[in-house]
Amino acid sequence: MPPTKTAGPGDLLSQVAGERQTGALVVGGHPGGAVYVFEGRVIYAESPAAPGVGELLTSSGRLAGRTWQNALDLGTSTARVGRLLVEQGHLTQGELELCVLGATYDAAYFTLATARASVDFLPSATHWLGPVVHIDTAAVLHEVGRRAELLDDIFPDPRIDTAPVSPVTRPPRERVTVTALQWELLIHADGQRTPADLALLLGRAGYATIQELRRLAALGLIELPEVRVPDAPDFFVRLPRHRPGAVPVTRPAPVPEAAPGGPPVDGMPPARGEPPPPEPPPPGVGNTGPNRLARRKPGAKLPKELATENPPVHQGTDEVLLKRIRTALRALR
Repeated sequence: MPPTKTAGPGDLLSQVAGERQTGALVVGGHPGGAVYVFEGRVIYAESPAAPGVGELLTSSGRLAGRTWQNALDLGTSTARVGRLLVEQGHLTQGELELCVLGATYDAAYFTLATARASVDFLPSATHWLGPVVHIDTAAVLHEVGRRAELLDDIFPDPRIDTAPVSPVTRPPRERVTVTALQWELLIHADGQRTPADLALLLGRAGYATIQELRRLAALGLIELPEVRVPDAPDFFVRLPRHRPGAVPVTRPAPVPEAAPGGPPVDGMPPARGEPPPPEPPPPGVGNTGPNRLARRKPGAKLPKELATENPPVHQGTDEVLLKRIRTALRALR
């Protein structure tokens, strides 16, 4: 099966299962993940947003860290980590299967719930844990859809599943009732830890952690993640829109009519019977009145009567305003 850049991960997993292939379906994006299949059946799934088998076993205290590391050192190259833990008596087969099932369904939700993503299939790829369970692909996809519907019924905001968790500074009501897990999540949420970090810290399943976080969001006890707008300027200029009946910008303003017998108004033709006004003198000729300045050659000095006048004092410019205007003008290009 050739690599696909953008497709539905669930559809491709169904295709792989129908062809009874063995390998890994790698899904990109955020959070992304991988689903491992053996002859068309799912044997494991992992995602950065969900704790794995080793993290669940060690963080919950079921296995010591050195025991898990020793199994990794001995069985990673031959994909026998799970079998070694059972053979050495650290776990029973039932305990290992339950842990693998929980980690697989948690990671499959994050990996397969997205509608479209970049997906690649790596043929013959195997996971270092080894084949502990064999799950029907249709059952995995059904469980992913069921979990998504349950979360939407609690609080329909998938951003909570991956964003850092921040508790509110003040509860929305006087009395609030929380569960033990919800209390643990609230006291360990610091605005930096994600739901996956909290699940790993508390030794909880990833999906169960997200369920409680959505319930906390419905109660108004955690802050909702902000909607990020990429590359938005910090200052906007709203241009006026053309309205029917509005005066065009290029149309000259109306000029008042001259009174009968009075002097003509600039820009209007003279009244009947009056001679037209004389043409204005060309620039530099007869243009030396008190409010007019004769044309000077480049580099020439001002007249003495004007050079002695004090120039107007400039009040300075608002540099912040100019910067915002330049940013807005660049955005309109």
